[in-house]
Amino acid sequence: MRREDDADGTGDRRLAFRGVASRDLALAAAVAVALVAATAAFPALADAQGAYEIPVDRRGDAADLAEPNGSAWGSAETVELPMTSAGAAVPQGSETAVDAARVKAVRTDGRLFLRVSWSDPTANTSTDGIREFADAAAVQFPASPTERPPLAMGSTENPVNVWYWNGAGASESLLAGGPGSTTEMTGSAVRTAATHGDGRWTVVFSRPLPGDRANVTDLTTEADTNVAFAVWEGSNDERSGRKAASEWFYLSFTDDTGAPYEIVLWTIAGIAVVFTTLVTVEGIRRTRGA
Repeated sequence: MRREDDADGTGDRRLAFRGVASRDLALAAAVAVALVAATAAFPALADAQGAYEIPVDRRGDAADLAEPNGSAWGSAETVELPMTSAGAAVPQGSETAVDAARVKAVRTDGRLFLRVSWSDPTANTSTDGIREFADAAAVQFPASPTERPPLAMGSTENPVNVWYWNGAGASESLLAGGPGSTTEMTGSAVRTAATHGDGRWTVVFSRPLPGDRANVTDLTTEADTNVAFAVWEGSNDERSGRKAASEWFYLSFTDDTGAPYEIVLWTIAGIAVVFTTLVTVEGIRRTRGA
């Protein structure tokens, strides 16, 4: 016998409604789960980006920033950079001595200062002998500040600028378009100063912000700029491609003082909680009214 509520099709419509409602609730639940998942994943993504940031402190004047032990460096943030073998195909290329460097960055209205420090028990400053190699350090930028060239000295299509210093007194600005293609840029505006003490080298690199010619990195940008570092330990026979190098990091030139991702994170979290609560309440209401 057919039930009364089926006589006019009401039961069929209820079943159809329940089917649609179930699909709607399933879709809403899926959206809620996605929001929760995004909330959980976002901090990891933000932290991954932040791990490669080198904040650039802004100052009104240079004070004693040109000096490795200048007091003006005291308040600048220190970033620890892991260093590993650059992986060059040279004899003993994987055997490098330095595993970390400390970097600070300060920008005035006209100049960028980078302070690089690393552990080195001995100061190797001579290249006179056949087997004598000076300690050295280098900073690498994309020639175009918005690009990210291949880490190993860039490429023909995407060259890099290299600021180079060594313990024997050399200070150079170089252009490279791939391994083995390094060319010195004459008349460089890069300045260096170095000191060795307490088993560490500390070197300050500086240069005016504007690029003064083609293929010289323009640092007047407000955007983040990629940067990488390399160190050579002379007493370990390190030279040329046998060096310890960092990954690409980036100089954060923006004036932001907080972490904007936290605002986005808590906004997503709030939406996820509210949406999940509404889905649960609506599901209970429909179940009781069925």
